[in-house]
Amino acid sequence: MTTCRLCGSGELAGVVDLGATPPCELFLTADRLDAPEPTYPLHLRVCTECWLAQLPPLITPEETFTEYAYFSSYSTSWVEHARRFVDGAGLRQDSFVVEVASNDGYLLQHVVERGVRCLGIEPSANVGAAARDKGVPTLTEFLSPAVGQRVRAEHGPADLVVANNVYAHIPDVVGFTKGLRALVADDGRVSIEVQHLLTLMELNQFDTIYHEHFQYYTVASARRALAAGGLHLVDVEPLPTHGGSIRLWAQPEEAPMTQRALDLLSREKAAGLHELGGYQDFARRVARVRRDLLRFLIEAADAGKSVVGYGAPGKGNTLLNHCGIRPDLLAYTVDRNPYKHGRFTPGARIPIHPPERIAADRPDYVLVLPWNLREELVEQLSYVREWGGRLVFPIPSLEVVA
Repeated sequence: MTTCRLCGSGELAGVVDLGATPPCELFLTADRLDAPEPTYPLHLRVCTECWLAQLPPLITPEETFTEYAYFSSYSTSWVEHARRFVDGAGLRQDSFVVEVASNDGYLLQHVVERGVRCLGIEPSANVGAAARDKGVPTLTEFLSPAVGQRVRAEHGPADLVVANNVYAHIPDVVGFTKGLRALVADDGRVSIEVQHLLTLMELNQFDTIYHEHFQYYTVASARRALAAGGLHLVDVEPLPTHGGSIRLWAQPEEAPMTQRALDLLSREKAAGLHELGGYQDFARRVARVRRDLLRFLIEAADAGKSVVGYGAPGKGNTLLNHCGIRPDLLAYTVDRNPYKHGRFTPGARIPIHPPERIAADRPDYVLVLPWNLREELVEQLSYVREWGGRLVFPIPSLEVVA
């Protein structure tokens, strides 16, 4: 990467280099274990002109999302988060809602229940099929300005456009934003949820850096990205989801930003994220997390303790590969998603089993890879205490929970 994908500047500075890893969602089947596995550099850089943190576009969205292993509805808390959003969205019976990257209908199912007209735009055919099975109208497409204009011509402008956890997944951020602008009515609203770079860095969340996330936003850089596509940022809500996210509210019409949006901009500036100095200590803190986790796993193995994982999220694969964790230190992991059962994590080749395997084996420790769902998973895994097992959370720092 030689120039910024948002502003075109050649002034890019390194933030953290996590080595080279395979794409995090390419889970291996057993017959692929002896085949070569491509890896790509995972070096996060920041543009010192517009402050967009970014990865080179080494893989395409088509490679990742044409068939996708992530189904949003397997997270109970995420479905509930979506329901609360729809409850508070102020929808009318004659509203039209479009969600981009609508996944398996986790959010729009709540719109359908209210009898409100909606449409999902989801590039993954297998995930979109699951949404249609729920009665959610879903178009299998990647959003572009042309697709946005076509949807608008066929269905009319949307009163509300939702784009949750996709704004980081698009290398052509300007084209994607123009697609959002094409979808939304001139007096409509756009809601975008994305991880907040401020929280990512404050809480050492380096495992959320992976190839399908092409950029990492501050409020400042998101404001510039939205403006480049014809949308104006008017409000920002801090959210606890995914370890710390922001909900960006944008619209075609220019308007003053709310005080809470201005307050978040001030927090970013105070943390140094509007200048290079705020990024320079991150790599050292990442190295500390890596050393602490490896030390724990090695000492557990030396003591004859069994350690297994819970979850097989994309972020977990960044963690496993950067730390060099293999089945000798983590025997297997489990996941609620049947698509992943019998497969192996990319790079580390950790076997993935159904969740029931934990109760059958009664391990000493369970390493929780989707740490962002901590509250939900502590409850789900409370049975581990029955045999004296303990949960291990690696981020933001190593914590072993009785």
